[in-house]
Amino acid sequence: MNKNGKTCRSSLLLFLTACIWGLAFVSQSKGMEVMQPFTFNGVRCLLGAAVLFPPVCLQVYAGKRKRESEGKKGSGISWKVTLSGGLFCGIVFTAASSFQQVGIAGTTVGKAGFITALYIIFVPLLGIFLKKKVPKIVYFGAAMAVVGMYLLCMTERFRLARGDVLVLVCAVLFAVHILVIDHYSPKTEGVILSFMQLFVCGVICTAMAFLFESPSLSQLKSGLAPILYAGIMSCGVAYTLQISGQKGMNPTVASLILSLESVVAALAGFLAFKMGFLKTDQTLTFRQVLGCVIVFAAVVLVQLPIGKKE
Repeated sequence: MNKNGKTCRSSLLLFLTACIWGLAFVSQSKGMEVMQPFTFNGVRCLLGAAVLFPPVCLQVYAGKRKRESEGKKGSGISWKVTLSGGLFCGIVFTAASSFQQVGIAGTTVGKAGFITALYIIFVPLLGIFLKKKVPKIVYFGAAMAVVGMYLLCMTERFRLARGDVLVLVCAVLFAVHILVIDHYSPKTEGVILSFMQLFVCGVICTAMAFLFESPSLSQLKSGLAPILYAGIMSCGVAYTLQISGQKGMNPTVASLILSLESVVAALAGFLAFKMGFLKTDQTLTFRQVLGCVIVFAAVVLVQLPIGKKE
């Protein structure tokens, strides 16, 4: 597969990730009605890890058989890199998702959505310190996306409260998470790295749930449908697609494509409300629709071969 083909494949995988995450907002909203943040995060991450465990075993076994047929030993997997990558990704992901869930309790959904989307800007800014080259068109696209996110998510006067600060920290951590994946994904297998990340996050969040919350089987039973989608699709499938899609992809461009989750979430919320699945009015205004269009245009813009020789 040539370079353009690989880029298209990566973009498609990241777009599918954004769609799954966008739809997951509906499940998360429904699930949080019956359980607390650490409980929800812990169960869904452990469920996602459980879903990925069989593919991980098959991949290790297949790699070992292939090397044996070539007269070599081992599975060919760099376990030192994989374990360290899974640990770092898991810790950063745990911190980001936890700050987001706790912060949302102290702010509005609209403000939380806009502030979280600021990772679009933090990724290239952090990339500068890591000496990553970023085309000027990407900065312009990121600025467009922030304007679009503001129109989409912000419906009230902007004031910085304690919850806003926590969600802002979450946005920085999600930017760090993208850069950590950018560092480790080319060096190891995506499915194994995703499994390690979810397992670490699941263990930490479950421990926090038992320490600070009151998890119960009745909560899980009441929120079974949302937790199944969030665990299997949002964690098990989507984070694996993210890790695979980021291989060879500029992390800033990747963050812009992933930011489409907010657009998908807005549309999914509207449909869920119209179908009676959600009780809160999710109707989109003209301003919010305009925001969706601007974000989508920004994502398309940064992938055009402007200034490149074809």
